[in-house]
Amino acid sequence: MTETIAVAARGLYKVFGRKPREAVKRLQTGVARSDLGTTGTAAVIDASFEVKAGEIFVVMGLSGSGKSTLIRMLNGLLEPTAGDVTINGKPITGVPAKTLRSVRQENISMVFQHFALLPHRTVLENAAYGLEVTGVPADERRKRAQLVIDRVGLAGWEDKLPGELSGGMQQRVGLARALAADTDILLMDEAFSALDPLIRREMQEQLVELQAELGKTIIFITHDLNEAMFLGDRIAVMRDGRIVQVGTPNDILTDPANDYVAQFVQDVDRARVLTAAGVMEPARSVVSASAGPRAALRIMRDLQTSAAFVVGPGRQLLGVVRDKDVLRQVRAGERELASVIIADPATVTGDTQLVELFESAVESSLPVAVVDDRNRLLGVVPRVTLLAAVGNVTTNTDEISLVEPPATVPVELITATLRSTLEEPGYTGKQIPVDAQEGSLR
Repeated sequence: MTETIAVAARGLYKVFGRKPREAVKRLQTGVARSDLGTTGTAAVIDASFEVKAGEIFVVMGLSGSGKSTLIRMLNGLLEPTAGDVTINGKPITGVPAKTLRSVRQENISMVFQHFALLPHRTVLENAAYGLEVTGVPADERRKRAQLVIDRVGLAGWEDKLPGELSGGMQQRVGLARALAADTDILLMDEAFSALDPLIRREMQEQLVELQAELGKTIIFITHDLNEAMFLGDRIAVMRDGRIVQVGTPNDILTDPANDYVAQFVQDVDRARVLTAAGVMEPARSVVSASAGPRAALRIMRDLQTSAAFVVGPGRQLLGVVRDKDVLRQVRAGERELASVIIADPATVTGDTQLVELFESAVESSLPVAVVDDRNRLLGVVPRVTLLAAVGNVTTNTDEISLVEPPATVPVELITATLRSTLEEPGYTGKQIPVDAQEGSLR
């Protein structure tokens, strides 16, 4: 199935100054941004990317990286010096002003950092303003505005003025105004950066929920890496006007394109970004349900493990068996595994964040199993792999299904990682004591 491209940018340049086109030609021949001199100041240099319909695409960079200039070229607020932008396959660069206005009204809405609300209008009137501009009748625009006000959590505040609202509530009004326009694409320029941390997190979570419910295409600008990692299906990292890497949060965290990106992501909370699918390994200690106890015991002996996963047809996970139970069957001459299968192994789906795996990992002698929506075994996350991924430590578990973490991961890392994760504020799982001296779980 072909994916629909909602927004495409190809070879975008934006240069401010006396001779912008000459500056572009010099940049294209390899001249550095800092060497353009009086010809101009390059804000965006050769930016190319595609945004798929229904995804949250985050453009991330420090101040001066060009991200805000870039987003303003995507809705025609700034005309590119070179390159082109298409919205749903239709160009918006070099088109008549009437065509551009039509695209903004029908296809693109924008949410600004500082809300941009009309202070003399109520919450309902602000939410309906875009519909008023496009000539929607009063009754219909009030109805549509009320629906989105309810959706963003502002029910009961319809008659208040912006000055009577907190910053977080004002930003909800800005989001409601964009949603009321019912465009396919939302552009959000540092939309949450003016909010305090708790309100900011609430807005991030609500945006993800709304996107899942409404299927909007969202291009989100931020300088905050943790925000980018939380929101983005894919992320474009900008530096000095150039896009230096585009990828999923997992791609950027585990395979940075250069030293700049690596330094950028070094302090990220990896446990809340990486997923089970991103770190899982092939499951080796696996036995078919149709195999007998002797075959199961041989697999566990060869892999030096004390347990094995049991799968049925199509690799559907049925449970686990343990060596002592299987050995007892062998001695008794039994031929079927069914009676010793434990049917409740620790399982997660591929999109589960690593922070949610810790409790299962420390309470199980087997790796955490990763399954799909049909309970088919996709892979496993051994405890050592989980700890190494969170601690950004290289390890090799090619021959290990898991009993205890091998010595390639220091005891100090294991205890520190478990302690910081399990005891951090907001962690709601069972508190598991760690013996720091022995490096073991009590």
